[in-house]
Order: sequence, then C-alpha cells, then structure tokens
Amino acid sequence: MILKRKNKILIIEDEEILRFTFKSFLLKEGHEVITAIDYSSAVKLISESEPDLIIADIILGGNTGIDLLRKVKEIGIQCPVIMITGQPTVATASESVRLGAYDYLSKPVEKYELIKITTRALQYRSMMEAKDQMEKEKEKYRSELDTIFRSVQEGIVTVDAQMNVTKMNTAFERICGMAGKNIIGRRLSDIAGPCHQACRHVLEEVLQSQKKIKTSRVECKHLDKKNQIVVLTGSPLRDRENNFSGAALVVRDMTRETDLENQLKPRHKFMGIIGRSKKMQELYSLLEDLADSPVTVLITGESGTGKELVAEALHYGGSRAQKPFVKVNCSALADSLLESELFGHIKGAFTGAVKNQLGRFEMADNGSILLDEIGDISPGLQLKLLRVIQEKEFERVGESIPVKVDVRIISSTNQSLKELVQKKKFRADLYYRLKVVEINLPPLRERIGDIPLLTGHFCKLFNKRFNKDIDGVSDDVIQILSNYPWPGNVREMEHVLEHAFMLCHMNFITVDHLPLEISAYQNKFFPSSSNKNPALDIKDILHALEKTDGNKAKAARLLGINRKTIYRRLILHGIED
Repeated sequence: MILKRKNKILIIEDEEILRFTFKSFLLKEGHEVITAIDYSSAVKLISESEPDLIIADIILGGNTGIDLLRKVKEIGIQCPVIMITGQPTVATASESVRLGAYDYLSKPVEKYELIKITTRALQYRSMMEAKDQMEKEKEKYRSELDTIFRSVQEGIVTVDAQMNVTKMNTAFERICGMAGKNIIGRRLSDIAGPCHQACRHVLEEVLQSQKKIKTSRVECKHLDKKNQIVVLTGSPLRDRENNFSGAALVVRDMTRETDLENQLKPRHKFMGIIGRSKKMQELYSLLEDLADSPVTVLITGESGTGKELVAEALHYGGSRAQKPFVKVNCSALADSLLESELFGHIKGAFTGAVKNQLGRFEMADNGSILLDEIGDISPGLQLKLLRVIQEKEFERVGESIPVKVDVRIISSTNQSLKELVQKKKFRADLYYRLKVVEINLPPLRERIGDIPLLTGHFCKLFNKRFNKDIDGVSDDVIQILSNYPWPGNVREMEHVLEHAFMLCHMNFITVDHLPLEISAYQNKFFPSSSNKNPALDIKDILHALEKTDGNKAKAARLLGINRKTIYRRLILHGIED
C-alpha cells in the first residue's frame, strides 16, 4: 500500500499562542507542521526542510515578510507563501504579490479562513508541480525529438504554409549542400541552391494538395555531387486542431545503393522501358549519359520498338523534366499544315487562320520536342528545321519576325535516313544535325530473353486495367511468344496479350487464349513442339505419375511436357500433392 505524503507547512510567528493555535488547527487537518519564531530560524528551516507551504507574519523582528519572500525566491523553491498582517497597505500588498505571495490573512485569523486558504494554497502548489512536471516532460520529449532529428541519416526540412523554412537537420545540409543558418526563415522558393531543386517542387505540390507525396528515385543534378540520387517524401503538417500548417520533406540519399545495384545486377526496367537483355542494359547506360546533354538525338528502329518511350526517358530523366515535352507526328499532317503546327501562324496568314496560333516549338520552349516520323517531312520544311537547329530561331507562318527558342530536339523514324539521303530525299546536312547521337532500338525478335519480363509487365498492367487477377501465362504460351518473329514488336505483343486477357477466365493464360495467327504460326513452323501430346488429359498425367512413383520430373519427360504444366494441371483439377 502506498501512503500519501503529508504536506509540510512552515509557520513563522513570534507570538507563541498564535504559533500553537495555527499548528493545532493544521495538525488536525492531517498536515505535518514545523514552526519558527523569527526570520533567521525560518530561513534555516526553509533551506533544510523545503516546506510545501509557508505561513508567515509580515513583521519578523528586524525583518519583514517582504524579506522572507525575497529569500524564498533566491533559494528557488516552489512554495506558496501566505502573509499574516494586522493592517496591510497598498505598498506592502503590491510588493508582496510581485515577489510571489499567494494570499493574505488579516488578524485576527479565523480557523475556517486559515484552513480554507491553506487548502487552496496547497492545491495551487500541486497544480504548479504538475505543470512543472509536464513542462519537464515536454522539454525531455522535445530534446529527444531534437536528438533524433539531428541524428537520422535522412535529410529533413520543414516549411510553413507560405514555404518559409522553419527547421532542417544536419543531414539535409549535408545532402543538399545548404547551410541552415542561411536558410531558416527564408522562402525556399527564393533560395538558389546548387541543384535543380526537385525538393522544392515536391513541397510545393504538398502545400497545394495537402497530401503525402513520394517520388521514385530522382537525380539531384547537384553541382558538387555528380550522379547523386535521392528519394523524396513530402508530408503535410497539422497542428493540434488538425489545421494544415505546412509541410515536411524527407530526403533519402540513394546514391550508394543505386551504384551498387547498377554494378551487381542488370536493371529490369528504366524510366518505363522494360528489358534486362544485354542490348537493353547498353541502352539504359546510353540514356543516362544523354539525359542532361543538350545534343540532338535520332531514335531509329522498327515500328513498335518503343521509340516514344525512349524519347520520354531522355526528357524526364534530365534537367528539363519539369519543362514541357511536346510530341509531333510529322507523317500525320499535310506539309502546309505541319509547318503551321510546328512554327505557329498569325491571324490572316492563310484561309481559316482566324487568330494567332502558337506552334509546337514555342510550346516546347525550355523543354524538349519529339519529331516522330521525321523522314516524312518535305525538303522545304527540312530547310526550315535546319535553321531552327542551327540558329535556335524560326518565323511563324505569315510573319517575318524571328522567334528565339531553347528546345532540345529529339527525332525518331522507322526508315533509314541514310538511304533517303543517298536517294536525295533527305538533306544530308539536316541528317547529320539530327543524329549527333543515334539510338537504334533492337527489334523484339533480337531480345527474346526479355519476353517473360514483358509478359509479366503486361499482366500487371491488364490486371489493373480490366480488374482481373490472372497469375500469368503458361510455359507453352511463353514458348510460342518466344518463337514468334513479332513484326510489330512490343506494341504487337501488348495487343496479343490484351486479346488473351479479354478471353481468359482462368488463373493462367493458355494457348487457347492467344489470337489465331499466333498459334497458327507456331503450328506451321514448329509443329513438333506445338503438337506434343495434343490430347493430353488429366488421366494421362495421373497414369504417368503412377508409372514414375509420383516423380513429376520423370512424368513430365515421359509425357513430353514441362514439369510446371503437371503442377498446374493437378491444381486445376483440385488434386493435392
């Protein structure tokens, strides 16, 4: 059983009868009472005993209650003091209150008044002790949080609703190369950092949406830290009333992990491009080298190989990622319309030009433009495009005033521009300007090892799109997809699997779900592999397992099928191991 501590009360009174009377009253109330007859003995008791409450006469021999209050304040104990006085004056009252007196009792003192004011004073002391304890706990909590804040490896910065920096830790200073003393209190958007400030864009989006945002790996483009990669997580901040008050950003430095990943294993994808073959690894490395370069890039390859994806990777992987990325299909418009589309026109430039119209180059200013099917543009337009590349300027249709632009030009084609140059159908000077660097994308038939990876990617995509839960495709389907020449490349494969998804109502896509031309090609050119056990039944599988004493690998070889096919057939028919 825990006994409640008695409150210790010090009574300071030079009249013995009053000391005795006060002590008797308070002892009966269950308090511990100590007494002093003068100032010096009281000071000694206060230092030794640390009372919970002091009741003192305002006249203490050669000293006063005011002197006592000063001493209590000097010693530094949390102890309310009740003054007893015969005739309080305004001067003594105000001075006493200033020095911390809790209240007054005027002589003669009634028992009821003494007990009442004593009880209130002790309650006040308990309340103040609790408040002090809470403040200590809060200070301890703040100290612990501050220690964690300073010691974590992730960089952390907080801003208020107006984007003013309120706090940052040393890890943020280290990762971002900014000194906190120069930034705290300033608007982050006004600070010119040594990077392209992806952090700022994330915080701005959090402040606007008031929702948590996490980025994939971002390249900082830091002037002093080449190839620094970070992951950014922005979260809204709210006060006790759940009112939005700002945002916090956590910056995790992933440079070392990214370097190790690149060294230890091939990447399965890069900026939306799927593939782990050697040719794709070479492509990823080249894209990383070109992402921040302003040079023109020519992307070549058969239709459906992913030229547009590569162009997007060049733009969004570089410093222009936050600027416009404009795409133009040069084969989709007549020559006269294409010129207006690219360079814009003024009102009245031609019939139907009822207002000024911005061209795609102006729309892409400070960003990138993709000129798809570049081999289809006319010689006249080729000359104007050459001027844009050389002079970085053009004229709108119907106007002779040059317009300056800063645009990175990426072009793509499934034709051989070199052959078109030899046939005098494409300007040689433009060709060499466009292909400062050429990226030739391999057809799908030259990277069949990527087919299982692409299949998994499209299965995830279509499961989400069609709200299905298909686990994948059978081994026979993978074999058929790997044998097919894919004249339409990845785009054709995507459509084939989309077709299969629409027909499939099982957990796995089988050969029966493929388009007829795909399975027919397999039967025509690979009859032995496609006709193994065409009428294979579950009874045949069970018979083979019986012959091989349940050995699935031997049973698969006996039947001429893959062992995984046996597992799937057994599961499909509800037969457990």
